[in-house]
Amino acid sequence: MRKYLKEIIILFIQLMMFYLFPLFAGPTDAMGMVVIIIWSTLILSVIIGSISKRKIKYYYPGIVAILFIPSIYIYYNESALIHSIWYLFVSFIGILLGSIVSFFNKNDKKF
Repeated sequence: MRKYLKEIIILFIQLMMFYLFPLFAGPTDAMGMVVIIIWSTLILSVIIGSISKRKIKYYYPGIVAILFIPSIYIYYNESALIHSIWYLFVSFIGILLGSIVSFFNKNDKKF
C-alpha cells in the first residue's frame, strides 16, 4: 500500500473533484463544472503518468471512468453517463502524455 502512495493521493484528489466539487456548483454552472472536471482529469492523469513508475498507472483511465459512475446517480441523471467515456478518453490521453514526458525526462538525465 505504501508503494502506491503517489497513485492513491492522485486518485483521492480525483475523487474529490467528482464528489465534492459538484456540491459547490450552482444549477447554472453545470457546463463549466464539467469542463473544469475534464481539465482536472487531464492534469491529474498527466501527473500520474509522469511521476508513477509502476504499471498500475495504466489502469488509471478505467478506474477514473468507473469511479465517476456513482456520481452520475448522486448529482446528475442517466444522460450524464456519456461523460464517463469522456473521462476514460481524457485520462488515457493524459497518461500517454505523462508517459512521454517521463520518457524524455529519463533520457535527458543520461547526458
